[in-house]
Amino acid sequence: MTEKVDHGKRRLLIAATTAAGGVAAIGIGTPFVLSLTPSERAKAAGAPVEVDISTIQPGTMISIEWQGKPVWIVNRTKEMLDLLGKHDADLADPASSAQQQPDYCSNPTRSIKPEILVVLGICTHLGCSPNFRPEVAPSDLGTSWAGGWFCPCHGSRFDLAARVFKGVPAPTNLIIPPHKYLSDTRLLVGDDGKGAPV
Repeated sequence: MTEKVDHGKRRLLIAATTAAGGVAAIGIGTPFVLSLTPSERAKAAGAPVEVDISTIQPGTMISIEWQGKPVWIVNRTKEMLDLLGKHDADLADPASSAQQQPDYCSNPTRSIKPEILVVLGICTHLGCSPNFRPEVAPSDLGTSWAGGWFCPCHGSRFDLAARVFKGVPAPTNLIIPPHKYLSDTRLLVGDDGKGAPV
């Protein structure tokens, strides 16, 4: 006597088994794939950081973290850029001769695009974090300083290209980290694709 085979039930069991196997494969594969992405610890240790710069208003600055350090990104206005050449005689290193920046930022604006400055937010004196003061009257500190960064720890001043003034404790300009543009609005800090020294 032959039994009648229920093909509908067989198809249902095959489909259910296939679906369960697919879910199991995803469940097993997901941790493996996630293990390939950099951990928060690895990112803090130096993995590049991607930044959307489209939201930075002209004349303002944002701060991100790279390698556990603050990195400032400033959207400089035309007026800010016009100030840069007016006080070179008061700067310790106006031409940025000391290698505090990648070669592609060895220019008067110390940047790839003139309006966008990317700079490490650590004073080169004792590692304090200077305050951003974009609009300071020249008489505020008795110098030609017309804004930039002021280090409250020991009084070092930097202009809007992060160049240090003469006669302050900081010995060199602020450091420009390696970076590159991924698009007009996306910036990658920590990797320039050229192997620039960090």
